[in-house]
Amino acid sequence: MDFKSKIRVIENFPKEGISFKDITTILKDGEYLRQVVDELSNQLKDLNVDIIVGPEARGFLVGTPVAYNLGIGFVPIRKPGKLPAETLTYEYDLEYGTDSLQIHKDAIKPGQRVAILDDLLATGGTVLATTKLIEELGGEVVSVNFLIELTGLKGREILKKYDVQSLVKYEF
Repeated sequence: MDFKSKIRVIENFPKEGISFKDITTILKDGEYLRQVVDELSNQLKDLNVDIIVGPEARGFLVGTPVAYNLGIGFVPIRKPGKLPAETLTYEYDLEYGTDSLQIHKDAIKPGQRVAILDDLLATGGTVLATTKLIEELGGEVVSVNFLIELTGLKGREILKKYDVQSLVKYEF
């Protein structure tokens, strides 16, 4: 199935010079959504994954149905102040400042095999921060999977120690 043909590209959004890849056009089409979930599930089915982790917010949309399809749990990674129980925080650098992500301290058990799913790999900073949270809790990241990869931003390079897979690639 040609996922690229179904992704809406919006130029100069959210600001000038950005070419936004809109996946809502896939999410609203049951046939395409089912195929995305099936293909991502197939990438993971032989890896003995115990749990799927998805960063806020589109990682929830991609990761939760794959977790359901595989019969395993899903763990959200959120911005600070969004999770109700005790959390672990990881702060990371952005081009102009810092950001941080949180996970519940009891979300990952030591030794669990974890797959990270998200909609888009760009620079890789958010997913790298996600790997750090998982590893600090004792989890093993066995796969990092995306619907879309922007190859020109070289996010795969900072994730080189992980198995990274994507369904669709764009230069930018």
